[in-house]
Amino acid sequence: MTSSTARRTEPERTPDGHHFVIDGRRWRATDPSIPESFRQELVDELMDARRAVKEGETDARSRVQDAKVALGERGHPWWEDSVGEGFDGRIASAIRALTHKRAGSSICPSDVARMIGGRSWRDRMDDVRRVAHTLAAQGEIVVTQKGEPVRIDQARGPVRIVAGPAR
Repeated sequence: MTSSTARRTEPERTPDGHHFVIDGRRWRATDPSIPESFRQELVDELMDARRAVKEGETDARSRVQDAKVALGERGHPWWEDSVGEGFDGRIASAIRALTHKRAGSSICPSDVARMIGGRSWRDRMDDVRRVAHTLAAQGEIVVTQKGEPVRIDQARGPVRIVAGPAR
């Protein structure tokens, strides 16, 4: 096989760039504002989750959903206003996908804000902290500061997020 034969071509995109077309079917494109390192981390989690589906793991389908929503390929459209429940769902999915991908480690809320907020990620920090508070209350995550569990709504300064006991 020659290198030109092995090269993959980009699929056709809709004029607005929101979807790509394969065999006449439209598929939502990944949010282009996600920094490459985070996009790759989410893609890796998506692929791990798809393998877990094949192996019959119980949480695998929800992991696929979280990765797809975090990438912007499902859920609230990434090109629309980023407010409301739909956008909160994307934040929650991004938190769950990253904490799963980095199992045994923690994530910074700013990682999630950078993933979903593009260039104005700092404006998203309050939203990320609010959604993290809800996930912590449900036991899905634990928020820590200097290695000790804290309430994110009361914590001042940098915090970290790890997967919680309910996951």
